Amino acid sequence: MGLLDGKVVLVNGGSQGVGAAIARAAVREGAAVAVTGRRPGPGEALAAELAAGGKAVFHRADLSDAAQAKASVAAAVEAFGRIDCLVNSAGLTSRGTLLDTTPELFDAHIAINLRAPFFAMQAAVADMVARGAPGTIVNVITSSAHGGQPFLAPYVAAKAGLAGLTRNAAHAHRWDRIRINGLNIGWTATEGEDATQRAFHGAGDDWQEQAAARLPMGRLGRPDEIADFVVLLLSDRSGVVTGSVIDWDQNVLGGLD
Repeated sequence: MGLLDGKVVLVNGGSQGVGAAIARAAVREGAAVAVTGRRPGPGEALAAELAAGGKAVFHRADLSDAAQAKASVAAAVEAFGRIDCLVNSAGLTSRGTLLDTTPELFDAHIAINLRAPFFAMQAAVADMVARGAPGTIVNVITSSAHGGQPFLAPYVAAKAGLAGLTRNAAHAHRWDRIRINGLNIGWTATEGEDATQRAFHGAGDDWQEQAAARLPMGRLGRPDEIADFVVLLLSDRSGVVTGSVIDWDQNVLGGLD
């Protein structure tokens, strides 16, 4: 449909999983895409794949470093001359409860799940404001930001902060015509989730089938479905919507059986 024709999109944390799916969808819809990640192998492979169908570059970045989060925007501007859309999709999901989370684990979650989006948005909005141009930002959050499981305490703390930041930044820059929204995604089948289930929960090869049996729709969410939703929010077809944090999940907050 060409929803992002002529747009420059930066996908932070875009070398695998949901981020990679968003990058693919953005290129399919006509965007030039910059992707960041810590590992050059998957990132460069994805950029080469996307470059075959459009414009794409990979920039290696450790987003736990605020300076590198800001530099990811500079890299996109250097590659394509500006930034029109930013997606913050990087996420750290290592486990910790209120009782066993160390200060180091807590800080790691804040660094990736909250501080990195903050400073990437700061740099992207600065570019948009300096040009007097509109823009769009989507923060990939989590349905667990509403409360979550006990073993996700530092993750929930950071992602709930990102939900609040999304609304605050959207309000602050609505007169700049910069729309900022968030997506509270539910349980999704990604490479990262597979590794997490095996590392922290002793999951076997059939964990997705077991999980699906406990879910209303009989399956986990898919990255490509989330990607289509994100592209819509980035595009002009989402209209004037800003400051919305949308639940993208098959469980209904507040619903009781």
